[in-house]
Amino acid sequence: MHIKNIYIISIVTLIFVLVSFYKTSESRILKRNENIYAVGIDQNIIYYDIKKEYEITIDSFNIVQNRIKRNQNLAKLLVDAGLEYSKVEKATRQSAEVFDIRRIKAGNYYRLYYAKDSSKTLSYFVYKHSPTEYLKIALNNVPSAIKGKKEIVSIRKSSSGTISSSLWATMIENNIDPMMANRLSEIYAWTVDFFGLEQGDQFKVIYDEQFVDSISIGIGEIYAASFNHRGEELLAYEFEQNGVKSFFDEKGKSLRRQFLKSPLRFSRISSGYSNSRMHPILKIRRPHRGVDYAAPTGTPINSIGDGTVYKKGYTKSAGYYIKIRHNSVYTSGYNHLSRYPKGIKVGQRVTQGQIVGYVGSTGYATGPHLDFRVWKNGQATDPLKIKAPPVEPIAEQNITAFKKSKQELKDELEKTNS
Repeated sequence: MHIKNIYIISIVTLIFVLVSFYKTSESRILKRNENIYAVGIDQNIIYYDIKKEYEITIDSFNIVQNRIKRNQNLAKLLVDAGLEYSKVEKATRQSAEVFDIRRIKAGNYYRLYYAKDSSKTLSYFVYKHSPTEYLKIALNNVPSAIKGKKEIVSIRKSSSGTISSSLWATMIENNIDPMMANRLSEIYAWTVDFFGLEQGDQFKVIYDEQFVDSISIGIGEIYAASFNHRGEELLAYEFEQNGVKSFFDEKGKSLRRQFLKSPLRFSRISSGYSNSRMHPILKIRRPHRGVDYAAPTGTPINSIGDGTVYKKGYTKSAGYYIKIRHNSVYTSGYNHLSRYPKGIKVGQRVTQGQIVGYVGSTGYATGPHLDFRVWKNGQATDPLKIKAPPVEPIAEQNITAFKKSKQELKDELEKTNS
């Protein structure tokens, strides 16, 4: 009997200890942040990483990721994912109130979050529209949708390189985003001939690299650059003047040159830049990558900027035309000419305002006009929407601030390895 009592007391004591341990453990759950929790007894703490994405605790779900296919819309995606029809219409309507669902693009990713229990219920749908923008649908009894935006983290960096073959290849060799080549070519468009780079040319650049979820999404702001071309160092410093940020050289002069607003002095726009225009002769809809200026036959056409005659000739659609390469970024084109000025030829240098042709109606044209076009980095762009910063030098009232900013950036550039 005595042994039995001892046995019972021992069991009760053990139960009491275990319960106390559980309660103590439960009471010591500590929240460190929204994704990480800690539990422990006395000084011993064990950390559990509960990961989240799009504010969804992913450990609770089986996740399926796919790409949007052609002709797939939101309703079809939800139906194909197994969502009951009664919820599809509500989810689509709720989504349309916060996001233009017509913008859902083929090739972009979407993620499906299925409950890990036996029901395997579709609980969330997330469409990734861009590295930062997404549509999230919570598929509860009453579906709800939000348009979310991820935080962009900018990290200031400095990089340098020596040209071996091309600027693009040099970026890759130095583990720099290749798009930096385009950015530098735009900054130095008027001062460096990027078609004539030589081995040994060097560059340094101070900039922000942008990250979302620790993944680089590209280059942000560029603060300063140095380009050593053919033994001459060309410095560029970003500075804001009159609410516009632009790049200036060591003496405070703008690195940009301005285009003429129009290649004709007296004219009117008869047709604008369009992705779908009814062609007046072919009677079909197709892109019109230029601006038409109506003017009498023989009206002089001026080059919008300094440059070199790149192409000149005749095609069935453009008629007599001429193209001028202004720098490594911009090229302009002039179509339907009646004739050229005497002596103009491919390879010839022209100056801003110089006559490079005369208005006509050659090629596919219903009447005399100029079809004026501009290409930026090889891609057609609307000539009327080219936004160039002012070319005025640093204003007198801003000189002190510019010199201070310039010296700080110059010191930072000098610390950058070449």
